[in-house]
Amino acid sequence: MDTTDTSETSGYLEEALERVHASGPEHEGWLTNHAPMVVEALATHGRAGSVHRWLDLYQDRLEDFPDRTEPVTDDNWRSALGDPRRIADWTDHFSRTLGERPWRDVLAVWWPRLLPGLYGGATHTVIRVGHAVRALEAEENAPRVTELAHALGYWAARHQPVTGLVALPGAPSAAGALDAVPAIGPGHLGFRNRLAAVRRLPVWADEVTDPDLAKERLTELVRAATHRYATHGHGEPTMLVHAATAPNAVLRALDSLPRDLWAPSLHAAWSASAAVTAMYAPVEAVAYAPPARLAPEEVVERALAHGDEHVIKLTDTALDVGDEQALAAALRSVELSEPLV
Repeated sequence: MDTTDTSETSGYLEEALERVHASGPEHEGWLTNHAPMVVEALATHGRAGSVHRWLDLYQDRLEDFPDRTEPVTDDNWRSALGDPRRIADWTDHFSRTLGERPWRDVLAVWWPRLLPGLYGGATHTVIRVGHAVRALEAEENAPRVTELAHALGYWAARHQPVTGLVALPGAPSAAGALDAVPAIGPGHLGFRNRLAAVRRLPVWADEVTDPDLAKERLTELVRAATHRYATHGHGEPTMLVHAATAPNAVLRALDSLPRDLWAPSLHAAWSASAAVTAMYAPVEAVAYAPPARLAPEEVVERALAHGDEHVIKLTDTALDVGDEQALAAALRSVELSEPLV
């Protein structure tokens, strides 16, 4: 059974997005507000009627929208890039721009500018954009366009490049290349400190320039990273989700982008997935077999009942992959993660 909601709109997602847009993209200093991503995932998989109930449970993490500082313009945007104090300014900038130009045109201009900094916000910036793009491809309306403005604004404000990586020998397959990623080891606290400790990553798919092959390889990467969570997610149950969800966000955006951006998108997605793997990989894999073979809609129900935002988002990606190993990874995340209560 396909769990995707194929109706034009229920209105629930629009209501939820309008509710979320009164809040900022972060809470407690820099932790990401996952609400816009989760409500889009639930609506996509036929659970739009549950979005407000889930938001009620998540309400304590919705903080006021940040203050404005100074308008971002076509002349000063470079100096504002990567400045989290400018989240509101960047959101205003994209709101104005999307009010003047088609959203795909805006995405095409800004995607290559933002792509090198997709590590920002622990990769949640690009993940939020991926959800926003999927929603707009399903139906274009004002709340969904506004969500893209918020998502792009968050990405621009938290833009964080990584440079100076040493290339290591990789492997022909995405799964093999992920296995070849060296762990950074203990002693680094926090995402930003752990990211700074990543100095070496295997090479994979760096020779790809053909857009169609880039999409094929990116699909392979998402599948491999999702499957890997089932046996490696215990290394850090929350953060290792992003090794799969970040490249999947890039994959979701590809068809909305010019084809000449597909290969650079693959390369950036690989670096992000590999970096997260390096930062949180466990010492050893563990065998995992789910307690029962469940249909996709049953896995969605398990994730929704659990409620954790990362569980729901990994389940969303697992449904995109669509095979039994991916669904097993989603069930593993249910077992490993603390429920939202």
